[in-house]
Formats: sequence, C-alpha cells, structure tokens
Amino acid sequence: MPLIFVYVTNPNRKEAKKLAVHLIKKKLAACANIFPIDSVYPWKGKIAEEKEFVLVLKTKNRNYAKIAREVENMHSYDIPCIIKIPIKANKKYGEWLESCLKQ
Repeated sequence: MPLIFVYVTNPNRKEAKKLAVHLIKKKLAACANIFPIDSVYPWKGKIAEEKEFVLVLKTKNRNYAKIAREVENMHSYDIPCIIKIPIKANKKYGEWLESCLKQ
C-alpha cells in the first residue's frame, strides 16, 4: 500500500482544521497534523511574507486526486498549495492507517 503525505498551506489554523476534519470524516485521510509556519514567496509582483498553517495529511496514494479536489473546492486561496510526498511507515502504523481509511 503506497502511503503519502499531502502538504497543504492554509491562511489560518481554523481553515486547516476544517479541512482536516472534513477529509478524515470522508475517510480520505487517516490523520492530520497542523503546524504554524512563516512563508515567503513571490505574489503579484511583490515578495509576500505571511504567517500560514501547514496541514499534513497521512493517507494512501490512491486518495490524492480526491483530496486535491476537495481542498480546491473548500480552500480560500486562489491557488492552494497541494503537494504529494511519498512516505514509508513502520508496519504497525501503516496497518493502523489502512484501517482508518476503509470505507
């Protein structure tokens, strides 16, 4: 079972948590972590410096397209950051993750 992290930046903790709960309830993600970050990036001809919150979702590779669609539909950004990162988990955690995603 190929596992992934889905990395999503958010403008605030509330939006990150709303996405996390939604995706876990839909069994598209087994677990989510939310971290405060400082982001620096070019935007509309200027360098933006923002406080954001990263949502890291733990899931199966096959859920990525569905997660991306859900995030794009719910997210407040014009261009949300939705990045897939392959991971490898220990056996027990991988089995737990698998059990959380059964529909």
